[in-house]
Amino acid sequence: MSAHAPRRPRLSRRWFTVGGSSLLASGGCAGALAGPPIEPLPGPMPDLQQVLTRVAFGSCLDQERPQPIWDAVEAYDPQLLLLIGDNVYANAEDEASLREAYAQQARSEGLRRIRSTTPVLATWDDHDFGRDDAGSEYPLRDVSQKAMLDFFAEPADSPRRQRPGVYRSDVFGPEGQRVQVLLLDTRYFRSELSRTAARGRYQRSEDPEDTILGEAQWTWLEQQLREPAELRLLISSVQFVADGHDYERWGVFPRERRRLLSLIAETGANGVLVLSGDRHHAELSVLEGSPIGYPLIDLTSSSLNRPRAHPNEVNEHRRGPMVAQSNFGTIDIDWQEGSVQLAIRDEKNLVRLEDRVSLVSLSSGASYGDDGW
Repeated sequence: MSAHAPRRPRLSRRWFTVGGSSLLASGGCAGALAGPPIEPLPGPMPDLQQVLTRVAFGSCLDQERPQPIWDAVEAYDPQLLLLIGDNVYANAEDEASLREAYAQQARSEGLRRIRSTTPVLATWDDHDFGRDDAGSEYPLRDVSQKAMLDFFAEPADSPRRQRPGVYRSDVFGPEGQRVQVLLLDTRYFRSELSRTAARGRYQRSEDPEDTILGEAQWTWLEQQLREPAELRLLISSVQFVADGHDYERWGVFPRERRRLLSLIAETGANGVLVLSGDRHHAELSVLEGSPIGYPLIDLTSSSLNRPRAHPNEVNEHRRGPMVAQSNFGTIDIDWQEGSVQLAIRDEKNLVRLEDRVSLVSLSSGASYGDDGW
């Protein structure tokens, strides 16, 4: 059994209908709307037939702060925008607070403008999930899931409307130019964290019962990694490669970190790039010598509008500088050349960090520094 403290009891749940759609509620009076209604962000749906060459991504968007970053994102003109966590700062202990956070974010002119022209795919991190650093112990996770899916106008027939968790996979483009976008859910199923006594942060757990993804999502991920693709964007709200700091990261659960590396190796999934957020700075991390047979790159982009410098943070896998300004990440794919340009851009669309990766280097036997990097 896990040494963790007992999980908090789940709140009672019931269904009610607003605007023709069923919503899951907890607490409050029967039939009452707990907080303002969710106003969906209208915009185009992703076109899976499209050959992707320009993808933008970002995380940590505070609805209570100015958002000038959207001018730069518009100037970059992505074909697809990935919002990979902390898309609002709800930190909610009730449904009304969750809904109010999304209602305020819906009033962002910049976000509405970019969403009106650009397909958006999203997953969550802790603050839009509902509580700082929370996981499966968070009692409003079902309410929060519906609020998020409503906000991003997830179709009624989406699998994410039918199952716990917000994980999702899409494959764009024809054979030879396929980009698989794998949105992981690192919150809904994740075991509760244990704090260290000395520093108040998080201790590593080798408990075999602890998990980040949960068994259902692990099974789904294995199936997705066996699907053919030339490039795979593996979206993790928290960092996977960086492991020197004592904040949230995959390294808090080393068994889960090793399991993902083993799964990539066992499925023979080439072309994996990790995109992460959460840290309120940007950086590029590269893990070599892992079981997958090629270097695993983790490009972290954070924050869209509330950056914070960590000048002394240790990361033995870091390549290049840390970026402490507001930023977003970009992926530019040159299919003719067979390369991918990775970049971090600031509020003026200026490149602050970049690297070029050949697709052939994202296959078994390659190493960082080989020709094409």
